[in-house]
Amino acid sequence: MVDRTHFVPKHTGCSILPCTPLFSRLLRFAHQHPPRPCIHDVRTSQTRTHIDLLTDVLALRVVIYDALPPSAIAALHRQEEIYIAVIAAGGYEYAVAVLAILAICAAAVPITPALPVDEAVYFIQKSRAALILTSMPENSKGEALESRIRATAPTSARPNPQDFTHLSIGPVLMNKALKPEDILVSSNRYLDENAPAIVIFTSGTTGPPKGAVMRRAYVSDHALAVADHYALTPNDRILHVLPVHHATGVGISFFPFLIAGAAIEFRSGSFDERWMWERWRAGVDDQDSSAPRLTFFSGVPTIYMRMRRYYQLHLSKRPRKEVMRYEAGAKQFRACLCGTSALPRPLEEFWRGLLGKRILQRYGATEFGAVFKAGLEDGDVPEGSVGETEPGVEIKLGGSGNAEEGEVLVKSPHMFSKYLHDPEATAKAHDEDGFFRTGDIARRTGKYYHILGRASLDIIKSGGYKISALDIEREIIALPYIAEVMIVGVADEEFGQRVAALVSLRDEELTPSYFQSHGNERFALTIEDLRRELRHRLSGYKMPTLLRIVEGELPKTVTGKVQKNVLGPRFFPGDWGSCGDVQRWEGKTDVVARL
Repeated sequence: MVDRTHFVPKHTGCSILPCTPLFSRLLRFAHQHPPRPCIHDVRTSQTRTHIDLLTDVLALRVVIYDALPPSAIAALHRQEEIYIAVIAAGGYEYAVAVLAILAICAAAVPITPALPVDEAVYFIQKSRAALILTSMPENSKGEALESRIRATAPTSARPNPQDFTHLSIGPVLMNKALKPEDILVSSNRYLDENAPAIVIFTSGTTGPPKGAVMRRAYVSDHALAVADHYALTPNDRILHVLPVHHATGVGISFFPFLIAGAAIEFRSGSFDERWMWERWRAGVDDQDSSAPRLTFFSGVPTIYMRMRRYYQLHLSKRPRKEVMRYEAGAKQFRACLCGTSALPRPLEEFWRGLLGKRILQRYGATEFGAVFKAGLEDGDVPEGSVGETEPGVEIKLGGSGNAEEGEVLVKSPHMFSKYLHDPEATAKAHDEDGFFRTGDIARRTGKYYHILGRASLDIIKSGGYKISALDIEREIIALPYIAEVMIVGVADEEFGQRVAALVSLRDEELTPSYFQSHGNERFALTIEDLRRELRHRLSGYKMPTLLRIVEGELPKTVTGKVQKNVLGPRFFPGDWGSCGDVQRWEGKTDVVARL
């Protein structure tokens, strides 16, 4: 039977939203009385309700539509893929821009403002973006990108470079709010949930970043799955400090809270642990009505490490009554989340003591979201575990459904649809049975999973042994004077690979008593010191035989990841033997080759 929409007029208009689960829910929230805060932007001191948000989304949609070239508009009418780039930090401008792009039935391509123009050009060209939206602080970058793209020669992918346009988001915002009853949801067919909604570029650790195309279901059904897992309600409020071009910032901290009707408090820019502690404290301060209580926080290990250091160096030295106010601020959360990389055990133990509960860890990737999660009320999660499998997700370890250890292979209803304009890479990412090959090694204990590391980077082959770099890192980070550690395999003629440790030290632990038993005239920590401390923690063949100390923190990506494939060769180059900063264990090795 022919659907009625084939013979009735199209139901569209300036105040009509497309028929999608996301916009239907947002409009229902806009009808609530009294209106609830939806977005609070710390940088601009803006607090906007759902009706404010939808009003600005509709206004920006009109401006985007008018700026698109005729070819892009025709493609939208044919329900073809159109991509629009956004350069904006987390905040109200970002939220309006992404939703306006979805409301025009295109796909959003968030790009980090941290990129210089030369690097941003790659993402514009790779996505074949029809135009670019920028927040007010990034307008000059948007103008420069417009000039650069327009100056390129025509190609089959972009036959008319002169059509590429930059739009500033800010001037279109802060419109007088519409009445909720003036906004409608289209009676046309539901938009295809398999069509593109968001493009999230991978970190580029194994080559140029690839654009993972996430379906429209990612911003609705996947978002609801996350919201259900953490039992989100309109009474929740998340403090969002993570990058919004990354999977966690988009798929965990933005869309799930948006679709649950919760409030999102954005604080973009460089991380400031002092500000963070003050904001946490203010959330439980009855005298400060400008800082509502927070119920969720999501961070990466680097954030939790810096906040612990600030607490230990500064807050803990204040009068006890004052310290208790900050500790109460930490205890206000229903849950603190951690992703991107594993939370070191000493850090987890510190926060468990302060929060009175565990930080909830998870495992996932850009291409398939979080497939292992620890539950809010699950007190049986083993130490170091990332939780159990999400409902509806199929997992195999090492190609066998019964294996207890191996590469994580994934089939999930919320997987990406493809790598943007790269069918070869999309095909190579899957095995012959259609499972996504993560490259990560995991161990299963009952229903819980532990991540052992990357197959290509975290499994070191030395003297016939296969050694987990993460196992060694867990023991080294447990030492009180270690701030951070990275373990890599370094090519060695005799053993195949040596175990090399790159560490940073906790300045607050380098006391006179420490130096009585550690260090020498050149190094604050020697390889002999480190091996002595690890003697009862690690087997001899797992002991580091190379050590290098860095001042401050280990270099990381904007999402807080330590890129071993970059830092390994940088700090332990091929001629490491002639590098004075690399310490080598000269004693008798414990490694015996397995023949």
